[in-house]
Amino acid sequence: MNKTQLIDAIAEKSGLTKVDSKKALDAFIEVTGETLKNDKIALVGFGSFSVSERSARTGRNPQTGKTINIAAKKIVKFKAGNELNDKINE
Repeated sequence: MNKTQLIDAIAEKSGLTKVDSKKALDAFIEVTGETLKNDKIALVGFGSFSVSERSARTGRNPQTGKTINIAAKKIVKFKAGNELNDKINE
């Protein structure tokens, strides 16, 4: 499912217009990004988002086989909640 399909599904389930659904989804994405800079987000039943640090490491270029250095970076982690896990296992 891509973003447009998600917006359509949100509009259908919520009774909102597609324009309002797009605004709501865009606002969720923006607020999530801003919040994760300093804090984690926990949505009971859905899951939690957090930021983790990935340390610098060496890797290999698959085309040339040459060793390369991969810089340290922050990544977003998502851990699904019980209700979400139950829905996908129905």
